[in-house]
Amino acid sequence: MAEEVKLLKTWSSRFGLRVVWALKLKGIPYEAIDLSNKSALLLQYNPVHKKIPVLVHNGNPISESLVILEYIDETWKQNPILPQDPLHRARERFWAKFSDEKLLPSVWGAFTKEGKDREEAMAATMENLKFVEEELKGKKFFSGEKIGLVDLVFGWLANLISIFEEVSGFNIVGEGYPLLSAWMQEFSELPVIKDTWPPRDKMIIKYQALYDKYHPAK
Repeated sequence: MAEEVKLLKTWSSRFGLRVVWALKLKGIPYEAIDLSNKSALLLQYNPVHKKIPVLVHNGNPISESLVILEYIDETWKQNPILPQDPLHRARERFWAKFSDEKLLPSVWGAFTKEGKDREEAMAATMENLKFVEEELKGKKFFSGEKIGLVDLVFGWLANLISIFEEVSGFNIVGEGYPLLSAWMQEFSELPVIKDTWPPRDKMIIKYQALYDKYHPAK
């Protein structure tokens, strides 16, 4: 009996995209279902958080992107995205949480806030990026010589940072982070990654509208 794999996401979701990458790395056929955050199908499969992405495997829903990534890795063993060593696995989980709970909020704050609040968000972003730069020392990817969980989770940097910079006019990742800049370029050009980015012109339109919302003309 063939396995049924569906992925509920939106066209621009950075959290859905990391799941797409994991499925592609594993060579798992799946049906992508693009929908809005409050669609009836989403409420059916994720009534608790009511958010995408949701992976539906043989009718069973799995929610939250980090949980989904680990489920994929444990279900399909080929091309593992987490190391076998417990210490290394714990370290990958730590940096994945760092991306979502520290780095992403600070970058978002730098993009959406104004005045002193923006200055504080930019300062937090710079500090967080220094930790990221340090973690990349001596490595091609966060996970070593090939991409793994942390690379997939940090993947949003390789796309959204340049979009945020273009829309806002602020330089976020400059010459001070050469290892991160090199990683962003290397990651973006991987065959499994480069054909999955959402259309840049649509992303610019989306985030320009968001930027204008948070920074109305005075």
